[in-house]
Amino acid sequence: MQKLTAKEEEVLRLIWQLGTCTPKDVQALYDEPLPHINTVAQSFQALERKGYLRHTPKGRGYIYEAVIGPEDYGRNSLKDIIRDFFEGSYKKAVKSLVQEEYFDEAELWAFIEELKREREVQQ
Repeated sequence: MQKLTAKEEEVLRLIWQLGTCTPKDVQALYDEPLPHINTVAQSFQALERKGYLRHTPKGRGYIYEAVIGPEDYGRNSLKDIIRDFFEGSYKKAVKSLVQEEYFDEAELWAFIEELKREREVQQ
């Protein structure tokens, strides 16, 4: 999928909060001063053009919903981050997380065991 701008990603996060919605619904979630409705609508159009949203007619307008959820979006973003910043190596990414103490070695081993159990259940 195409990369999103920071503003598009922000709007997509708000859409995830609401489920199905209109640009006006998303606009209402912003703090004052509210962004102009045309700005929000343009983000919706860009998200739809990039394949992140779909719309259905409702009354005189449209109602939108996300095509991709936050977890799938995160997985795709993670792939990009690993490719761009860790030479495509998941091992380097995990090593960096351990070195930065986001989790320790014991947690890593526990996680590996959990993954093994899940894989056994799936087979």
